Amino acid sequence: MKDFAELYLNIDSTTSTNRKIDYLSAYFEKAGQRDKLWVMALFSHKRPRRTVQMRLLREWAAEYADIPLWLFEETYHIVGDLAETIAKLIPPTEHKLDKPLHKWIEELSELKDKADEEKKRYILEAWKSQDSTERFLFNKIITGGFRVGVSQKTIVKALSNYLKEDPARVAHKLMGDWTPNNTSFEELLIHAEPGDIISKPFPFYLAYPLEGEPEDLGPVENWTAEYKWDGIRAQLIKRKGELFLWSRGEELITHQFPEFTSLLSQEGDFVVDGELIVCKDDAIRNFQDLQKRLGRKKPGKKILEEHPAALIVYDIMELNGNDLRNQAQSERREILKNWHRSLDSNMPIRMSHDLKFKSWDDAKELRAGARDKKAEGLMLKSKPGPYKTGRKKGDWYKWKIDPLIIDAVMIYAQRGHGRRANLFTDFTFALKDGDTLVPFAKAYSGLTDSEFREISSFVRANTIERFGPVCSVPPVQVFEVAFENVGLSKRHKSGVAVRFPRILRWRKDKKPVDINSLDDLKALIR
Repeated sequence: MKDFAELYLNIDSTTSTNRKIDYLSAYFEKAGQRDKLWVMALFSHKRPRRTVQMRLLREWAAEYADIPLWLFEETYHIVGDLAETIAKLIPPTEHKLDKPLHKWIEELSELKDKADEEKKRYILEAWKSQDSTERFLFNKIITGGFRVGVSQKTIVKALSNYLKEDPARVAHKLMGDWTPNNTSFEELLIHAEPGDIISKPFPFYLAYPLEGEPEDLGPVENWTAEYKWDGIRAQLIKRKGELFLWSRGEELITHQFPEFTSLLSQEGDFVVDGELIVCKDDAIRNFQDLQKRLGRKKPGKKILEEHPAALIVYDIMELNGNDLRNQAQSERREILKNWHRSLDSNMPIRMSHDLKFKSWDDAKELRAGARDKKAEGLMLKSKPGPYKTGRKKGDWYKWKIDPLIIDAVMIYAQRGHGRRANLFTDFTFALKDGDTLVPFAKAYSGLTDSEFREISSFVRANTIERFGPVCSVPPVQVFEVAFENVGLSKRHKSGVAVRFPRILRWRKDKKPVDINSLDDLKALIR
């Protein structure tokens, strides 16, 4: 645990990716195999299940710190992070107990079926034997809130340095639903080959946002264009008579979408990349319709009929055991088209269309009309480019349409986390609905640090009511809120849901009477 705490402090102290890679590589050199595996898991968001209720942690910490619970709760709301609050408030270390990271995590897992009193004894003894940083990390693991500024690409690079292996192979080995509870470091990275597990997906190739003009990419004839659909990225895999559907978040969702099991009747094996959507009566539906399918492990007959899923495929990485990723985009595209033609016509697979354009001006016109097609914009792909690993510039770009914009008023504010724990950074916005205000979106990005400080001063001076970390404020501050799309939704009080809301700017030049209405928002639905 001491080495893990040192690693965390080192990584947290720098913004340099190369230094983070060096710190991780050094840790992998000296750490035990189980600790290495748990660091990989924690940094990859594969956290252990929570076995202690957060309510109990707050009560025990207040008791151990010898302060009333209300004072602990007030402090927690100010600090904004439970793990940090506990680490700061409880008494100093009584005795040092040097226990490896994996041992702490395994013991926490064993608490799952224990009585609360036994859990309390263990947690208090742990707090008494850890220094401040170890306590903080221990609490983060308990609460399931461990996060650190390390990307998957950084972990892959550090492991490839340590193992002296190609980063692409390491990235592929790390794919899938492994956890430290079902594998070992050796099984995952030393002895196994990426193809050993037939369900294992390939690392996704991620597109870069197009930051300049498309003309900057060079001759238009070197590029293809497709619509960028508003679904979830997925890989569909058929190997050795079995079928697997993976989300980009490495979640196995095969059973949530039984429509695709029909592909088991097709000859040959394959791995295809595409966008999972809801498509009914040959029309692509909004993301809100797809949400009704997500998370349902066994969707019923009615949901399958009303919200049938389909996969819009736009790349193929493997065919009959042959890895195609190093072939040019144009070559893979032809292979994908031939594969798609071989499918029965009733399969829930749609081919992403090649959009025709002879100039970048033609491409701009296609992009401008994307929203009418229920698309988010265009994907631009270099014809000679291979299928790469992770987010790399050069071959794939997403060229999104301009966002939809509406003026709204702030009605709630919540404190942020980490370095912004003392600032209000999360806001709820409302629109006019007759003589009332109706909340329609939450957003937490788009302001500068100085604007966050200014709006935080306003919230502190004008709070009407407090609901834990959330404060209600007078509806006087107007903001321009941007979002990608909007659709009807029964899950929201407003009756609508917006996609990816964020603050575009603080409209100090406008008054609350100037904000838009709920009808204005509904008028944007396509």
